[in-house]
Amino acid sequence: MTGTEPSSAASSGAAVPGAAHVQSRISIAEPRIMVNLLGPKDEILRLLERTLVSDVHVRGNEITMTGAPADNATAERLFAELIELIEKGETLSVDAVRRTLNMLEQNTAERPAEVLTLNILSRRGRTIRPKTLGQKRYVDAIDENTIVFGIGPAGTGKTYLAMAKAVQALQAKQVNRIILTRPAVEAGERLGFLPGTLNEKIDPYLRPLYDALHDMLDPESIPRLMQAGTIEVAPLAYMRGRTLNDAFIILDEAQNTTPEQMKMFLTRLGFGAKIVVTGDVTQVDLPGGTTSGLRIVREILNGVEDVHFAELSSSDVVRHRLVAEIVDAYARYDAEQDQQAAQSVHAVPGRAASSGRSGRRR
Repeated sequence: MTGTEPSSAASSGAAVPGAAHVQSRISIAEPRIMVNLLGPKDEILRLLERTLVSDVHVRGNEITMTGAPADNATAERLFAELIELIEKGETLSVDAVRRTLNMLEQNTAERPAEVLTLNILSRRGRTIRPKTLGQKRYVDAIDENTIVFGIGPAGTGKTYLAMAKAVQALQAKQVNRIILTRPAVEAGERLGFLPGTLNEKIDPYLRPLYDALHDMLDPESIPRLMQAGTIEVAPLAYMRGRTLNDAFIILDEAQNTTPEQMKMFLTRLGFGAKIVVTGDVTQVDLPGGTTSGLRIVREILNGVEDVHFAELSSSDVVRHRLVAEIVDAYARYDAEQDQQAAQSVHAVPGRAASSGRSGRRR
C-alpha cells in the first residue's frame, strides 16, 4: 500500500481511559490519497463517521480510529480497500464507499477493491464493470458456464452486464455474432392493430437493447454490424427453427416467456455458442393463468452441468439508492399479502360450505 502505514496504538498501550476501547492510526504520505478519502467538502469523511462504529478523526496526514478492537479492525480494513481503489486510479464516491462497506459486511473471500476494478469493457474513457459482489459473481458465471440465468429485480444490471460480456466476446473473437432477443408481450394492444411496419411495431419492445448497444459500441458502427448480421436484435418468435452456432445469445425479459417458448429458445444453442437469460420473476406480464417459463426452468434444469443460476437482489441494485428500498418494500408487501391470504383461507374451516354460497364470494 503506497504511502500508508497502519499502526495500532493499542499494541503500544494507548488504551482509552475508562473504556475497553483502543486507538488505531493510519498515516497517509500522499496528499492526493487523503484528499480523495475525504471527498468533496468532506462528504466521504462524514459518511464514514456516520457509518463506522469506531470514532474517526482526521488530523493532517493521520486518521485515528477509537473503538473496540473488532470495530477498529473493520474500519482499518475499509480504509485499506478505499486506499487501494484510489491507488488503482479510482475517484472515490459516496456510492463506491457504501458498496465497499456492504461487501465487507458480507465477509466474503472476494475483496471489494478487486470487485470494483474488474473492467469488462472500455469505450471513450468510460468503463463498464461490476459494482457489487453479486454482479461480480454473475459476470464470473458467464465466463465459466455455457448457459447462465441472471434473475433479479430491476436495476441490478443483469441485462447490461450480459450485453457488455457479449460485446467483449465479440471483440475478442470468441464468437462471430451477438443475438439479442425479447418476447414481444402485447401490453394491452395487439400488434396487428398497431400502425406501421412489423419492424416499427416491435421496435418499442427492443429499444432498451438498442440503447445499451449505443453505450458499448460506436453508434456509427451499429447499423453496419446489424446489416452484416454480426449483431441481430429480434423478437423471440424469430428464433424458432434456428440453430445458433458461434454466437453470444441473450434472452431479455425472460419472465414473459411461456414454458414452451423457453424450451424452444434454449434448444437453439449451437456449437461454440453461449446463452444468457435475464429476467425478474416478480414482473410477469403474461395473461392471467399463464405460467412463466422463467419461474419453472430452475426446477427443470436443476443439476444439469454447465447451466448456472445467478441470483441478484436489492443489494445489487445500481440505480438510485431509493430503488433498492422500493424493491424491498414491494417484496415485504407481497409477502404480507400472501400471508394474509393464507390466514383468511384457514381462519374458519368449512365456513364457505356451511353458508351455502361456496364459490360465489370474492
